[in-house]
Amino acid sequence: MKGFIDDANYSVGLLDEGTNLGNVIDNYVYEHTLTGKNAFFVGDLGKIVKKHSQWQNVVAQIKPFYTVKCNSTPAVLEILAALGTGFACSSKNEMALVQELGVSPENIIYISPCKQVSQIKYAAKVGVNIMTCDNEIELKKIARNHPNAKVLLHIATEDNIGGEEGNMKFGTTLKNCRHLLECAKELDVQIIGVKFHVSSACKESQVYVHALSDARCVFDMAGEFGFTMNMLDIGGGFTGTEFQLEEVNHVISPLLDIYFPEGSGIKIISEPGSYYVSSAFTLAVNIIAKKVVENDKFSSGEKTGSDEPAFMYYMNDGVYGSFASKLSEDLNTIPEVHKKYKEDEPLFTSSLWGPSCDELDQIVESCLLPELNVGDWLIFENMGADSFHEPSAFNDFQRPAIYYMMSFSDWYEMQDAGVTSDTMMKNFFFVPSCIQLSQEDSFSTEA
Repeated sequence: MKGFIDDANYSVGLLDEGTNLGNVIDNYVYEHTLTGKNAFFVGDLGKIVKKHSQWQNVVAQIKPFYTVKCNSTPAVLEILAALGTGFACSSKNEMALVQELGVSPENIIYISPCKQVSQIKYAAKVGVNIMTCDNEIELKKIARNHPNAKVLLHIATEDNIGGEEGNMKFGTTLKNCRHLLECAKELDVQIIGVKFHVSSACKESQVYVHALSDARCVFDMAGEFGFTMNMLDIGGGFTGTEFQLEEVNHVISPLLDIYFPEGSGIKIISEPGSYYVSSAFTLAVNIIAKKVVENDKFSSGEKTGSDEPAFMYYMNDGVYGSFASKLSEDLNTIPEVHKKYKEDEPLFTSSLWGPSCDELDQIVESCLLPELNVGDWLIFENMGADSFHEPSAFNDFQRPAIYYMMSFSDWYEMQDAGVTSDTMMKNFFFVPSCIQLSQEDSFSTEA
């Protein structure tokens, strides 16, 4: 994965107040219907700007380091760099992507829990010194290959100790931290702080109470060994709602005042990913095949008591493409039918599948939809996170095009937020309220 920066010639349509996201989607549904019916994304970059403003308003004391693997499309990285966020990178390619945007090494942390030696050496070469570590073997690799490394000890939290069966978790125990600090002293590796991560699936804000208490213990322990600790990373796990952000802040703010007070020299950072991008991208997919099945044999075979037929729809995108995250987590969006249909039109039990005909390629197990035809379009919102990996080689699957847009009001808000990137400005152009874009005029990205 080199990422999308190879094709940085993306364009962003600036929409006046008479044009909205729905108009843009309508336009490209029409265009793609004429030219091949490939799936496509529409990215509303204004939503990223709004998320950043929300972050600054609620948790200004915590610097965001955006998790690059969540969405590494060029417009996203460039707009976040312009807004002044840091970047949390998991690989050499991700570090290269953000450094090409002029991001300084001090604003990059290397967060992979399992690092290749070659990538540690690359981090050392380009000056990315801050990295995370949760075991002795990784510590020894870092010591051998990065003389200037500054390590954050990654500690486990209560929500991921002995978690779900088969679910890989990272982070060391509080008990093991003393051993790692002893090893770091012997290896002459700088320990500068602590990282923990509370997953977005965790509903207990109390987990933060224990995590911050444990982090303070590690800081005190490190002081005994003579380490100068100056950074606390509270990880990701932010869902994107202002309510959740305020809820987390309500819990952690008084604890930060106690354990890591302002003036103590401790920098507080976090690793939001889907928080910034999930709601900013909408995916449009086309129905490529359809099956009628008996309702009582639908899905798991449960009888519904209905004589009406049920439908299986196959789409031109699936888990081996933009829905890859569906393999490991529930879909966080509800499909919407693009075509207009009557309010009293009958709804049928339906399931949605990707194009591979693989039993794993099920996107929605069961939902109610009007009867659809091959060639109809479905719209999925909240598709900005973990949807932009290199596609599978299956059936010549094409990576969906991405069309970026932003309203003028969001554009002005971005200016107010202090955007500093001159290079990004050249990618914006005006779109009139009546969208009549030909292929030559269109948002010409192939990302």
